[in-house]
Order: sequence, then C-alpha cells, then structure tokens
Amino acid sequence: MSGIPHDHYEPKTGIEKWVHSRLPIVGLVYDTLMIPTPKNLNWWWIWGIVLAFCLALQIITGIVLVMHYTPHVDLAFASVEHIMRDVNGGHMIRYLHMNGASLFFVAVYIHMFRGLFYGSYKAPREITWIIGMLIYLMMMGTAFMGYVLPWGQMSFWGATVITGLFGAIPFIGEPIQTWLLGGPAVDNATLNRFFSLHYLLPFVIAGLVIVHIWAFHHTGNNNPTGVEVRRGSKEEAEKDTLPFWPYFVIKDLFALAIVLLIFFAIVGFMPNYLGHPDNYIEANPLATPAHIVPEWYFLPFYAILRAFDSEVWVVMFAGWITGGIIDAKFFGVLAMFGAIAVMALAPWLDTSRVRSGRYRPQFKIWYLLLVIDFFVLMWAGAMPAEPPYSTISLIGATYWFAYFLVILPLLGVIEKPTEAPATIEEDFKAKVAKSAAKAAK
Repeated sequence: MSGIPHDHYEPKTGIEKWVHSRLPIVGLVYDTLMIPTPKNLNWWWIWGIVLAFCLALQIITGIVLVMHYTPHVDLAFASVEHIMRDVNGGHMIRYLHMNGASLFFVAVYIHMFRGLFYGSYKAPREITWIIGMLIYLMMMGTAFMGYVLPWGQMSFWGATVITGLFGAIPFIGEPIQTWLLGGPAVDNATLNRFFSLHYLLPFVIAGLVIVHIWAFHHTGNNNPTGVEVRRGSKEEAEKDTLPFWPYFVIKDLFALAIVLLIFFAIVGFMPNYLGHPDNYIEANPLATPAHIVPEWYFLPFYAILRAFDSEVWVVMFAGWITGGIIDAKFFGVLAMFGAIAVMALAPWLDTSRVRSGRYRPQFKIWYLLLVIDFFVLMWAGAMPAEPPYSTISLIGATYWFAYFLVILPLLGVIEKPTEAPATIEEDFKAKVAKSAAKAAK
C-alpha cells in the first residue's frame, strides 16, 4: 500500500491467519481504511466519495434500465417511454441515471480543478493524474453513447454531428467513421454498437478507478500545502497524518449526505432541467433541429471544436503548410482533443518547484482566469455558432491553450512563491490556533 510508515493488518485468530495466508482481502480492506492521511485536508477533498457513489449509482441503475430497454431504432424511443410510464419506479430510476451523469461530471470537474490548483499532478503523482485523465475520457465516451440511446432528436443528430468528426481525419477518417457507425449513416447498427459500449465502459472505468486509488495509496495523498508527509519513522508520520477511518470517512459521508440532499431535490422536483426538450421527440432523420447542442458537460470542448473556423489565421496557416490536409473541421477536432491532452501534460508543463497554488500569488490570478474561462466556454458552447459567440469561443480556446502551454511553464521561471510551512503538522497547528482565536472573539 502506501510508502508512509504505519501499522499493517496482523491476523490474530487461527481462522484469520488461514484466510490471510490464502487471500489477504481483510488486510487489504484494513490497510485501505487505516491508510495514513494528511491531517490538514480541507473540504475540496470530499469529491472522491461522491465520484465513487456516482459510479455505483450509474452501474446499478443502468443494469435495471437495460432489463427494459430495446436497442432498435424502431423500438428504442418507445421502450424508454415504457420505462417512464409502465415500469414500477421506472421514471425515478431513469431520472436517477440521467441526473447521476450530471452529478458525476460536476464532481469530476471539481476534482480535476482542485488537482490543478493544489498541484496534485506533480511528482510523484504523475501516473495517478494520467489514470485520472483516462477515466475522464472514458466517462466522456460513455456519456456520449448513453445520450444516443433514448433515440430522440438530440440523440440522433448529436450522434450524427459527433461521429462526423471522425470523417474529418485525413485518409483514414471515412473508414473509421463507417466502422464506428456500422454503415454509411447513423442507424440501427450504430445504436447497437453504442448500446453495447455504453454498457461495457462503466466496468472499464471501475477497473481504472481501482488502479487510480491504488496509485495514490502508494504515493500518499496530496494536501493543501503540497508538503509531503514525513517518512523517516512511524512516529514522525503520525505527526502529519490521521487514519482514514474514522476521521475522513465520517467527514466524507457527511459531505456526501449534503450533496445527495441537493441531488435528490433536483431529481424529485426538476429532473429535466439539464436536459433538452427536443429529446422527447422521436428521432427523425428528415427533420434537423434548429440548434444541435450536446449535454452541458461537453459544452466547453464543443465550443473549442467550433471556435476554429476557416477564417481563423492559425487554421489558414495549418492548411497552407500541410497543402490543405488540415482543414477547419480537422483542426477543430485536433483542438478539442488537444484541450484535454494539455491537461494530461500538466505534470511536465508546470515548471514551478512549489506544488500548491496556495503559495503562488501570480499563479492564483491565472488559475482564476482559467476557471472563469471554463464557464465562459461552457456558455458559448450552448450558443449558436455565429458572432459574437464564435469570437468569444476563439478567445476562450486561445486562453485555455495559452494557460497550459505558455503561462504554466513561464510562471515556474518568473514567479516568486511565498514560503510554505516546513511540515503538515505546522500548517495544521496554525489552523487550529487560528480557529481558537476566532472562537475566543
């Protein structure tokens, strides 16, 4: 498990020793629950348990929905209506699954931006970060395929637009698109492929989550100071840490209860707030919706995809230098996936020796602009692809890439960080003293 010195499970009874020597599952659970955790973790560290809950919720509700869903273009829409109207509790199960996807992405975005601020991607946690980004990509693929299954207007035309992006890849794009669709256009073969993958990928995500947890248990958890736990001896480590159980488990469960209170209020009173009304109209290949938009959690990257049209100088330059191989459509695809790739490369693009953004005054400003930029891109992605929204998308996309490719490397050279505490214990004591002073007033 972790490289931090701590007590490991020791079987006492004969039965415990017999089981432990053959399948050390109890020891694995014990070491997981008793893992030494930095004692100064704040409330930004509660989203891991929310993500675990969301994954379990999506798998369980998804299995129940599959029992009543029919993956056929002539029957899919009617089978969803059957779930909503005729299956006992079917409407609630579907609403839990539908809104559970949104909660999943809310939690993962907060989790990712917390990691970007506190430097959770820096050594020795680069692999943990990369695995997390793979989980995010799998989530995006799973969510996209799931959005197609109701076979409403947005499902059909969203699938048509997104799968059409693969056709923009030079030379090999059309064969890939045909293979993905199972034919020349979005049809029954497409629905069956997406249904199969949508059912399979959550279990792949679950496997990656286990590896993700294993990775950060081995390196130890990051914390708001970015200072590592002392590993010289068990006594020193105990000054910086507390066991995960019961301290952080109870804290996480309390936070989960608050999040679920809000979640179930949305499911109960406004379950379709984040959806699109056109998806309650059965798919019609002959009637194109006035405005095709993906789910909200895709909107920032959808805005980046549309930002680079044929009139943008960098697109014209790329087309000229490649002899027309890279056109506006293909450049948009590269930009969309590149926006995710630069996040994955953050461990190597950030050149600062200081891990936590708490002690980086200039970094805080640029990071705040990145968060604002993310929401601006989300808003622009929901707007029509016309001025001024296309211009705003282009400015937002430019800043996104500039932050990772230019600002992060430069800040490591020019920024003067403030002094971080020498140990986690020092930071924790300072917080306790500050709280005590506030309480005394």
